Order: sequence, then C-alpha cells, then structure tokens
Amino acid sequence: MNTSTSVAPALSASAMTSPILEVRDLHVHFTLASESPLPWAKGPVLKAVNGVGFDLMPGETLGVVGESGCGKSTLARGILNLVPVTSGSVKWLGQEMVGANKQQWMQLRRDVQMIFQDPLASLNPRMTVAQLIGEPLHTHEPQLSKDAVQQRVLETMEQVGLVRSQLNRYAHEFSGGQCQRIGIARALILQPKLIICDEPVSALDVSIQAQIINLLKDLQTSMGLSLIFIAHDLAVVKHISHRVMVMYLGRCMELAPKQALYQSPQHPYTQALLSAIPVPDPEFERAKQVQLLHGDLPSPIHPPSGCAFRTRCPIAQAVCAEAVPPLHSVGNGTQVACTQV
Repeated sequence: MNTSTSVAPALSASAMTSPILEVRDLHVHFTLASESPLPWAKGPVLKAVNGVGFDLMPGETLGVVGESGCGKSTLARGILNLVPVTSGSVKWLGQEMVGANKQQWMQLRRDVQMIFQDPLASLNPRMTVAQLIGEPLHTHEPQLSKDAVQQRVLETMEQVGLVRSQLNRYAHEFSGGQCQRIGIARALILQPKLIICDEPVSALDVSIQAQIINLLKDLQTSMGLSLIFIAHDLAVVKHISHRVMVMYLGRCMELAPKQALYQSPQHPYTQALLSAIPVPDPEFERAKQVQLLHGDLPSPIHPPSGCAFRTRCPIAQAVCAEAVPPLHSVGNGTQVACTQV
C-alpha cells in the first residue's frame, strides 16, 4: 500500500467539539434454538456484542479490528438497527435511536449509510448501475425528476471513479473493485454524514484495496465524512484511521489513537495482533518475536467469567476471573480493559 498517500487526514479543532455518534454499553444478544424436546424450553443466548461503548467525532475515522466472530459486524448492524439491540444507548447528534420510531430511523438513514463486505453480493443483479446508485433517491427524495436523479447519479459516479458509459451495465459485468465503487456511490448519493464500512476491502486484491482506501480518504476530506472502518487487517486499518478499537468476544479490549496503539500497544491481545503483521523486510521479519495466542477462541454462548481474554492471556491472574475489567485511561488518550495494565 502506498504509505505516501495513506496518512489519515488531521481533525480540525472545530470538528472536535462534540461527537456525532455516542454508543454506550451496547448489547446485542441472540437467543438460539433450544435442543430440548420441550417446546417451552429456552435456547442458549449468544452474546455477540456485550457492552461496547465509544464516541465518534465529525470527520473522524474509527477503525474496528478483531478476530472473526468478535462482534465487529454485529456492532455495526446494531448501531443501524439492522439487528435488534438488547440494551444500551445509541445517540445520533444527541438523539436517542434505540427504540426510535420508523420516521426517526428514516431520517437517520439519510445521514448514516453502510458499505458491505462482498461488493457483488450486496448489489441487485437485476438492476443497472444507474438504478442501483439512484435507488436511495427514489426512497428519500421522491420529488426529484428523472433528469435530476440521473444528474445526481452521474455526479456521484464521477466522484468514485466510474464513467457515464457504465450507466446501463449490470453488476456482474464489473470487477470486484468496480463493484465496490458502485457500492460506495450508492452510499454517497444521499450525501451522508457517516459511512460504516463493514470490511469493504477484505474480498479485494491488495492493489485494489489501496485504491479503495485512498478513494475513501479522498471522499472523507472533500465531503467531511465520518467513517467507522471494520477490518481484520491492522495494517489496512492503520492507513485510514484516527483511532482504533480492538474487540474480542463482543467486548472492547483497547481504544486508542492510531499512533499510540501501533507504537505502544497496552493490552496483551493488541500486542499479539500487532506482532502478527507481516513486515516487508526479510531480516526484520525473521528476527521479530511473534506473540502466539494459545488455546481456542471461547464460545460467545459460554464466555469466560471476568475478562473475556483471560483464557488465552499470557499475564492473566486469578483476579481476572472475578469481574469484567472496565475500560480505564492509561494516558495518551488510550483506554484499556485490563486489570494488569
């Protein structure tokens, strides 16, 4: 990835006044089917998101990383009410959205859009590019004429690097990177304030990943967008984020500014993830010490007591099993959920 163009844009002082999104103690639990033959027996509860909270400032990018199954995508869907929230608070511009009515959510969806992981699967194969990108306008701005919709579609296509001659083509005629550009254009057409990117580059080649990352950064600068960028790859997250949240088994383990997290990770889980990032220097790669995590990822149906990470933590103590460690500040804007740090 081209690091010369990969530095996240600086946040202005005026942009740091108050958060546009406030998430507090968010829980998203799913009740699974019971294995009991008794029809009234309740099934086990899967705790996909188990008490996550953060603030997002205007123009900021929050990276969200962690292993598969840690709750990253469920967190995004819970924020957007795509899955029901069990408990907690989600405030958009100070307005509580948990329990909001249909009209309130319709207004929010103008301001908050989502880009999905699989670009081809997220696009209707029976619709042309013009129809795919213009569909949100028919829902949210039905008063627009056909010509006005087409003009907005063409302007948005130009923003993401698509051309007019592609208007009447179908998604299957495009590469993965081009399909993701269509998905980005579809998210941008309503001129939102926040875009949640759910692993938008994980299905793409490395060179295409860099193009999409740089496109998102350029759009953020030109439109003043806030981003929540979900990914497995900490190296990718580093190039676009202002702050990074590390999740494990539905909980936040560490939340820190990008530089602080990558230069001086505090939580043992963050340290293990960063040590696994490959370095394009054979000598350095051979010499570095990788912190291997022992044991399997616990089940979110039966998570460990106390700290969720304690069963794989190299510095775990008996006290770690007694209570869930809250996020606490350790300086430099870093918050860590660990009693040993």
